[in-house]
Amino acid sequence: MSTTILLFRQDLRIHDHPALTAAAQRGDVLPVFIYDEQVAGDWGFGGASQWWLHESLTSLSASIASLGGQLLLRRGNTLDTLIELQASTQADAIYFSRQYLPWSAGLEASINAEFTKRNVEVKRYPGTLLHEPGSVLTGAGTSFKVFTPFWRAANKLTVAMPVSLPDVSWAVTAAPTDALIDWRLQPSAQDHMPDWADGWSALWKPGEDGANEALDTFLEAPVAHYSKGRDVPAKRYTSRLSPHLKFGEISPRQVWAAAQQRKLSAPQWSSAIDKFLAEIGWREFCYQLIDLFDEMPNTPFKDQFASFPWDNSEAQLKAWQRGQTGYPIVDAGMRELWQTGFMHNRVRMIVASFLTKHLLVHWVEGERWFWDCLLDADIASNACSWQWVAGSGADAAPYFRIFNPIAQGQKFDPEGDYVRRWCPELTELPKKFIHAPWEAPALTLASAGVELGTNYPTPIVDHKTARQGALDAYEVIKKAS
Repeated sequence: MSTTILLFRQDLRIHDHPALTAAAQRGDVLPVFIYDEQVAGDWGFGGASQWWLHESLTSLSASIASLGGQLLLRRGNTLDTLIELQASTQADAIYFSRQYLPWSAGLEASINAEFTKRNVEVKRYPGTLLHEPGSVLTGAGTSFKVFTPFWRAANKLTVAMPVSLPDVSWAVTAAPTDALIDWRLQPSAQDHMPDWADGWSALWKPGEDGANEALDTFLEAPVAHYSKGRDVPAKRYTSRLSPHLKFGEISPRQVWAAAQQRKLSAPQWSSAIDKFLAEIGWREFCYQLIDLFDEMPNTPFKDQFASFPWDNSEAQLKAWQRGQTGYPIVDAGMRELWQTGFMHNRVRMIVASFLTKHLLVHWVEGERWFWDCLLDADIASNACSWQWVAGSGADAAPYFRIFNPIAQGQKFDPEGDYVRRWCPELTELPKKFIHAPWEAPALTLASAGVELGTNYPTPIVDHKTARQGALDAYEVIKKAS
């Protein structure tokens, strides 16, 4: 009987899993997850992602166990571990879902080369994106570098329907498995570490079931408000599917199929649903870009930004990270991030613009902080989005587009509900001053219990001065290019 090692990576689900389907068709399936801390170099799982990984693997293990199998867990070098497992189990094939990460191509090539020598079949399958990188091309046959025409072209292509869960004969093996708790992925399992994730289990349900529940809940009603509501951080009009997609607990084509079905049952919501699907499209676009330019997490797409005169103030970076900038919408976002592992997308743009343009701190510093703190930290989307805000990306916002954090707060959090939730020291301020406390009269501040510089910081930079400083810095590279 043939045995296939099924290597799980960031595809932690059993439904719509082409590699699992193919493996099940050829014989017994041995499911394996290898926690390789070295393969990604500086971009290994951040702290928040490690918490989610623990929960997601717990869920996947339970799903496989309910079907009569066992997920083998191993920690170490991916190739070395596969060599040992193949030798001990005599598996004659290794299947996995293709990844599109800067370090993945080399690893997958090494696996293929090593096991081809051993007469072990190696196959890669799609399953992470709607369309493989290189399949959405311009009329000239080149990759798109601008999102809108990319997504227009992608929408002309057929999206494959999700595949059903096959009948699986799980391999029986005496190969040892690690205890997940021994990987100490959660802060509660680490010595001398405060449990900064305490309470997250009440906010999130990692795993395939949680992913499907999040999608169903979103399409049931909130999606109707998505077109405008997606920019309102105080309301729950977004899907919050991003961590589930990052870990592959649900596939993009499952999301696509469910959304198309909802358009049929609620045609009046079609425009809002298309807006939502365009965000799935942005993820696709980011993966196309990182496939084209694998240095994107560290290097500006536009060469001229390599000489940008960043200020990189350590003190201001720390104030930004801690939500102590004195700009309430920025501070609210950074505190939401720290306390929940998530930040509303509109606020992500605001805080990123503030860091790179008001503070002139290199976008990589923000990217790395997000990488460590976000549950949905995705190498392609994170790098692409930071470069978009900073102005250095392929399809970036113009550098001179500098978000005014006061105006952004007033526009998208007009009642101040979002700020009050995450900056409780400002709760009693009237909405007229909630986004600019320093403009409030002394008596108003006193009656609200706000002491600027004591229980809430004064602004670390002046908006108008910082904006001009950002424009002056941009002139430096414009003249040099």
